[in-house]
Amino acid sequence: MLFHVSIDAENPKRVAEVIAELWGGIATPFPPVIVGSWVAMAGDARNTIVEIYPRGTELMLGEGEADSYGRIGTKVARSATHFAMATDLDLGRVMAIADREGWPVKYCKRGGAFGVIELWIEGTRMVEVLTPEMQAEYLGAMTVPNWQRFIAGMGMMPETVAA
Repeated sequence: MLFHVSIDAENPKRVAEVIAELWGGIATPFPPVIVGSWVAMAGDARNTIVEIYPRGTELMLGEGEADSYGRIGTKVARSATHFAMATDLDLGRVMAIADREGWPVKYCKRGGAFGVIELWIEGTRMVEVLTPEMQAEYLGAMTVPNWQRFIAGMGMMPETVAA
């Protein structure tokens, strides 16, 4: 299970505020790694968090026992990094929030198995937002046995790792 994930953004404060709104949580400054960072806190049972760093932040390994730290490096326009998050809001409300922010958004059905709302933060970072109905579809579809059947159906031999 995941407790937090980090992404970068041109406007970390605004992105944190929108993610917090989708969760019904809060957004606050998050300066431990690099000044200008913000965090969206879901306020759920796992204390789920999304850390949002200024665009181009690179995490660096600290010397010895020192914590890792951030520095601004090259600003990359796009990234493969994305995450799926739950919301209690319905499709219309999520679409309205994205429209208000001027961010691209659309509904997609992944492999015909489950729906997601592709919300493109600042037009460059994808977040898959799942309404309660979409969460139920996802949880029903994305099981280990279902995934193994899917891969096998493609003629691929799945490798398994014992837990």
